[in-house]
Amino acid sequence: MMKCKSFLSSSVGQKFLVALTGLGLSGFVLTHMLGNLLLFVGPNAYNLYGHKLTSTPLIYVAEVVLVTLFVVHVGLTLKLQKANRASRPIAPSQLPNVCVKRASFASRTMALSGLMILSFAILHLVTFKFGPYYAVTVDGVEMRDLYKLVQESFQKEWYTGFYLVCMVILFTHLSHGFTAAFQSLGLSNTHNTWLKRIGFVFALVVAGGFFSQPLYMYLAHH
Repeated sequence: MMKCKSFLSSSVGQKFLVALTGLGLSGFVLTHMLGNLLLFVGPNAYNLYGHKLTSTPLIYVAEVVLVTLFVVHVGLTLKLQKANRASRPIAPSQLPNVCVKRASFASRTMALSGLMILSFAILHLVTFKFGPYYAVTVDGVEMRDLYKLVQESFQKEWYTGFYLVCMVILFTHLSHGFTAAFQSLGLSNTHNTWLKRIGFVFALVVAGGFFSQPLYMYLAHH
């Protein structure tokens, strides 16, 4: 027990937790994106999907787990970044006669993009969980008309534009974070180009899927 506590309090252990929570959040955004593809099927399919998700008591457990993943992931990332800067007050690139390979844009902005995604997630939650309630009856069951709420939200140019920008940010975050998570877990190294490609494809599929949905709702119903 003490060894486990000591490991998790170390920088290596905290990177391990950041990786695990990051992969957990990656799984969530993937399943969320796939579920939202029912928007292309039609109102009934999407509303039935939303009703099944929100009508089960397990939704509260899932929400607690999701919030915990977000808090741990963002909190430890900021803590590690602060400790890293404190241990290196002078950037290696500023030292004389030192040649340092420049990190990618996605790598350098992980903390910032993560905070922006968190801010978007909070706004998204407020919009769709606590937004207007429209009732609809599907197969004899009255439920919330989430399709109408989504359609209404994506008729606003500012919200649609904001959503699309956030999906670009999500892409940059996932494209580096997915690969870095496996490196932190010791399952890969920086020379595994195939894993980098998988991370890029994963980010492209998730962000691309989300990107297509507001465009479809805006253009089809505008």
